[in-house]
Amino acid sequence: MHGYVPLDPQTDVSQEHYAVIYSQRPTRKRFPAGCVEVVADAKTAIEQAAQKEKSYAAKVIGPSKSSEGQYIYYLVNWLEA
Repeated sequence: MHGYVPLDPQTDVSQEHYAVIYSQRPTRKRFPAGCVEVVADAKTAIEQAAQKEKSYAAKVIGPSKSSEGQYIYYLVNWLEA
């Protein structure tokens, strides 16, 4: 995938997760850790996102430290209900 730091197979620093993302603009490809709530599975992400305004279920990779020093998550794909 273009635009994110690839997973390192020798460590577990950044991993794929299911998450609920709070965002004004769901067109972004990366999100600050403060906007991302990691959850156990896709079903949980979809259910929790449906209960909150401007929240979206997604599969993400992270956390990763940006060049600005913030922890971010990269969007893999949005999950459909």
